Amino acid sequence: MRIPGVVSFLVASLCLAGCSSTASVDALDLQKPSSETTSSVIRPPAPVTAVPQAMTRRAPRVEMAPMSDNDPAESPRPFGLAEEETVALSAPGSSDSIEPSIEPAALISPPRLLSRAAPTMLAGPVTRYGFRDAKPINFGKASPRHLAVHGVDVSRWQGDVNWDKLRAQGANFAYIKATDGGDHLDPMFMKNWRNADAAGLKRGAYHFFYWCRTAGEQADWFIRNVPRVEGALPPVIDVEWNGESSCKRRPSREKVLEKMQLFMDRLERHYGQRPIIYTSPDFYRDNLRGAFLDYPFWLRAVARHPSKVYPDRKWLFWQYSGSGLSHGVTGRIDLNVFHGDERQWRAWAGGRQTVADAD
Repeated sequence: MRIPGVVSFLVASLCLAGCSSTASVDALDLQKPSSETTSSVIRPPAPVTAVPQAMTRRAPRVEMAPMSDNDPAESPRPFGLAEEETVALSAPGSSDSIEPSIEPAALISPPRLLSRAAPTMLAGPVTRYGFRDAKPINFGKASPRHLAVHGVDVSRWQGDVNWDKLRAQGANFAYIKATDGGDHLDPMFMKNWRNADAAGLKRGAYHFFYWCRTAGEQADWFIRNVPRVEGALPPVIDVEWNGESSCKRRPSREKVLEKMQLFMDRLERHYGQRPIIYTSPDFYRDNLRGAFLDYPFWLRAVARHPSKVYPDRKWLFWQYSGSGLSHGVTGRIDLNVFHGDERQWRAWAGGRQTVADAD
């Protein structure tokens, strides 16, 4: 028995394995996003380690298996705007068996001017719907597919977006994550901001509101980082309760409305456009029901139509999926729709161009 030789062989093998492991870790570290944050950003879960092939089975293709109207289940969302839809606010005496009617859009505060890419896009919105969904929902007669103008919202978690492919698949607009709290700038914001416009999408920026910073600080931070440019969509304030945040503060309804009003007033004065309010069901229930009736709303409702989740609230945009699939993005993406037809979109989004005008 050559024990010393065996020991030497084992030691050498362990050293080589350690070097290889370290190199892999270093490679992963290069892909980590910036740690500059107010901790109000929902971070993706840790990467899942590979499972031996013998222990795995091929999963069925879920995109071809529609879910029930009333099934609110959805996997944790590592990116996008809101947390899970956990609360449904049903109108008194309403029944889920009755399909809601689609009311006229709440067309408030249209963008005033056009970007260089906008005229061609506005003259003919892409109405061919090319998105798929990893967890499709059957919305029945109130399906968002019945509305003409679709779009997306993105942040750093979508990585390097192919905006031309998104446009070709039916994205007419994009809301892009810009800022968070009073000190965090999404590192992909400016790249997404430029490339979305170059691909012919109408673009807007959104701010994730942080309840442990003053509204004035957050407004100043957004204004400092988001250009005031011709043709941009109105800015968005994203208000929700974030269980992943280090800030556990949940102000009273009165304080929430006061902070929101201050923030929105500052942005409206600077950009000349009334901000849009994005929210989720639980935050809406706690703070926004009956409030800000003269502001446009962007509502998250991924299991049921907004009229069932937010009774009596008019809306401008509907985020109907957090599990969209597109050739332009690796992974999942939030899908949204504008509450109106092509004519209303052209009127609201900045001009009344015709094809001849665009040429």
